[in-house]
Amino acid sequence: MNIEIKILGASCGKCKKLERITNEVITENKFNAKVAKIVDLSQIMAYGYLNLPAFVINEKVIFKGIVPSKNQIKDVITNFIN
Repeated sequence: MNIEIKILGASCGKCKKLERITNEVITENKFNAKVAKIVDLSQIMAYGYLNLPAFVINEKVIFKGIVPSKNQIKDVITNFIN
């Protein structure tokens, strides 16, 4: 299954960290997933959350306002695959 992940947020430190660790999890676990960074405010607002960063997987907001751990990200992706 192909997983589509979106990181909602500007270029703040937390947003960059979430994008970086998400890419690390995908690479380390060889997940079939694509990551897109969404910085446009109107696109972000369409999700109804302004607590940034936000982690969206297959159009479902999973985390908002936090940077989850690598294990949390891995668990979420694994659950979507299974």
